[in-house]
Amino acid sequence: MATIEEFGEYETAWCPGCGNFALLEGLKQGLAASGRRPRDLLFVSGIGQAAKAPHYLNANVFNGLHGRALPAATGAKLADPRLTVIVESGDGCCYGEGGNHFLAAIRRNVDLTMIVHDNMIYGLTKGQASPTSQRGHVTKAQPGGAAAERFDPVSAAIALGAGFVARAFVGDTEHLAQMVAEAIAYRGFSLVDVFQPCVSFNRVNTFAWYKKRCYRLPAEYDPSDREAALRRAGEWGDRIPIGVLCRADRPVFEDSIPALSAGPLAGREVDRKKLSQFQRRFG
Repeated sequence: MATIEEFGEYETAWCPGCGNFALLEGLKQGLAASGRRPRDLLFVSGIGQAAKAPHYLNANVFNGLHGRALPAATGAKLADPRLTVIVESGDGCCYGEGGNHFLAAIRRNVDLTMIVHDNMIYGLTKGQASPTSQRGHVTKAQPGGAAAERFDPVSAAIALGAGFVARAFVGDTEHLAQMVAEAIAYRGFSLVDVFQPCVSFNRVNTFAWYKKRCYRLPAEYDPSDREAALRRAGEWGDRIPIGVLCRADRPVFEDSIPALSAGPLAGREVDRKKLSQFQRRFG
């Protein structure tokens, strides 16, 4: 049985009061509940304050380029499907620079878990509007207010046929840990979009703002009903649902790769004769 202590305690570079602290704690609880040990995990992140989170965990970590965490994670999972691969970064990194990779990951349905620190702002680069910022949100870079409509990642994921889509809030750590554990247990691409306040650059979507609006989905809610999931995902304003919005079985990408039928690519011996023939042919 894994314990929270196995994932370590490290000094962070986050602002005091940042929602990332509670998210990291909820993540550790979810990992422990899932039974995963540090050696079984690979965290892949991009760039930003949220992307620093895996640095503060005792686990295998690959820190990639801005918005490019999902391709690296996909390669790692295909090389060694035995790994539990978790992509962790912010709303700007995953939905902005990495938006096209987000769409491709849903279509492929690689067995990855994607945890997004969604604070509706770019925190590391000093507070410009992110894809999830609300239209009209005023920042130093957008003094007249953000002109673009807010991107709704959970509605987009459900509409594209994602098998597991959940939303959580750092003010409900127990529930957040449950969402993380369920996402890891799901075989296929799973998304957990996590609301977390940025105390330095987003003075609108604060802890109190989320606390007032977020409510857990009722026990009778059926996440297998995709139409109902889209309706719930579209709730925005005075009431915002958190929980597993959508869960469905889909063919997993790795199962369609013939080269993986003989076991993980990682650790296999290289056939140097065939490699030499290949190099001579294309060299």
